[in-house]
Amino acid sequence: MSTAKGARARARIEVTAAIKDEARRQLAEDGAAKLSLRAVARELGMVSSALYRYFPSRDDLLTALIIDAYDSLGAAAEAAHAKVADAGPIRRWTTVCEAVREWALGHPHEYALIYGSPVPGYVAPATTVPAASRVGLLLIGIVRDAHQGAGVALPPLPSELGPEARRLADDLAPDLPPAVVTALVAAWAQLYGLVGFELFGQFNRVVEDREPFFRHAVAQLGHGVGLVFPQDTGTAGRGSRAGS
Repeated sequence: MSTAKGARARARIEVTAAIKDEARRQLAEDGAAKLSLRAVARELGMVSSALYRYFPSRDDLLTALIIDAYDSLGAAAEAAHAKVADAGPIRRWTTVCEAVREWALGHPHEYALIYGSPVPGYVAPATTVPAASRVGLLLIGIVRDAHQGAGVALPPLPSELGPEARRLADDLAPDLPPAVVTALVAAWAQLYGLVGFELFGQFNRVVEDREPFFRHAVAQLGHGVGLVFPQDTGTAGRGSRAGS
């Protein structure tokens, strides 16, 4: 790469970062629904036509911010999990969940962008899926390791949910029992519900000591997908190992 091309590439990276930073500032002040390319350009001292060379539309800018937020959340969860990768499944599970909560509390406006109210008129493209899947794949991996090792206790599954459970398993984790995958999807939704309730104020005057409450709640979610608590390893799951 020539010196001139290298300088242009660095300049583009710097301007792109500045645009995103200003957009995040506006998200914090006004919310995603009011994000405007013209307003971002104005604050950066750019003409709108120049900014469109980086992001052709508001939706393109929103997509970039959404992918960044998902990737930041995913990286935080993965880094936390790496520190306990040799621990038991419940410890690994709760560590990932706690990392999600910690990231959300530190990035409330980015969390609201990806897990808050939908932005009117915006439809997330398929390019957001890999980043959005990182935490879910991490949780699936923890359950998969347990299933392939000591086993998991099969959660109850109503007969009428059987076809949907099999479809979910085929789509998300064909190597896991449908009952476990169905419980995993429910736990994933409940995890973000717990975080959202705390972040958006629904726990005000209800839950005061929130960290231990959250830790207990997500451990229960792990138990619900079939992970055995440490104190249960001698008894729970006897005769109910998934796949046995």
